[in-house]
Amino acid sequence: MCGIAGLFHKGDGDEPVGAALLRMLGALARRGPDSAGVALFGAGVPRGEVCWIKIPEDASPDESEAIALQRLGTVVRTVSHRRARGLVRAVIERACPVADLTGRVERDGFEVVSLGRRLELVKQVGDPSGLSEILDVEGFRGSHGIGHTRLSTESKVDLSHSQPFWARGVPDLATVHNGHITNYDRLRRTYEQRGHRFFTHNDSEVIAVYIADSMSRGRSFEETLRASLDDLDGSFTYLAATADEFGYARDPFALKPLITVETDDVVAVANEEIAIRSVLGSAGAAHEPSGHVHRVWQRSPLRTGAAA
Repeated sequence: MCGIAGLFHKGDGDEPVGAALLRMLGALARRGPDSAGVALFGAGVPRGEVCWIKIPEDASPDESEAIALQRLGTVVRTVSHRRARGLVRAVIERACPVADLTGRVERDGFEVVSLGRRLELVKQVGDPSGLSEILDVEGFRGSHGIGHTRLSTESKVDLSHSQPFWARGVPDLATVHNGHITNYDRLRRTYEQRGHRFFTHNDSEVIAVYIADSMSRGRSFEETLRASLDDLDGSFTYLAATADEFGYARDPFALKPLITVETDDVVAVANEEIAIRSVLGSAGAAHEPSGHVHRVWQRSPLRTGAAA
């Protein structure tokens, strides 16, 4: 079932993208009452990166926060930090590889949920409205974002199994998915043999790992989405975003719904048009892509030739 939504502004990147995504997810809430989350891309912190860490649910929050910060401190400089529900948000200055950071932090129930210069990724069990208790989503301004409401069909309901998923190891890269990846077990075994770590039994997690692995091997974001149409099996529609790119991919049989509306200023994507109309009103014509298709939009600096 699940609801997926995405919004991409073509302008200067100072738009109320958080409030808009919340409205879109509210319109999709009945598709996924179990959990919700957003990955938002804005101007970023003045220096460094934002690292969100999930702390254990069955331990003292104060002690867990202290442990997370102590582990971070062995590899990065922490500029500031705060705790919100089951997450710790730390602004860090990093000189080490991402793998060194995750390797130090991730054990005994601790998990790096996201990392990036422009990315804020928050998720929780429950209704989308509760996300603002973790981050000021309503007031977040930026260029684009993706969101998800989840109905669990095969795996447990908790923060880790919620979406979006960070493409582990690649800063500023996240995905949301509706559908079922039928070659999940085979792909998971392959990626675990390559050293990738999984934190859930949610088949959607493998899409994020797939994208991270593909891009680490030299493929561009667009090339990766195109290749996924043949490498992933099942019924799937997923959205993915980097700091400067936004796109979707849809399985060959178009088994999962997807609607897009593009105007001169914005692109809105969701699996129900009602979500798009909640932010765009009557602007733009709705389009349903065919099967075995992908599409990527890039922010203006990339169109003028800057490196991806």
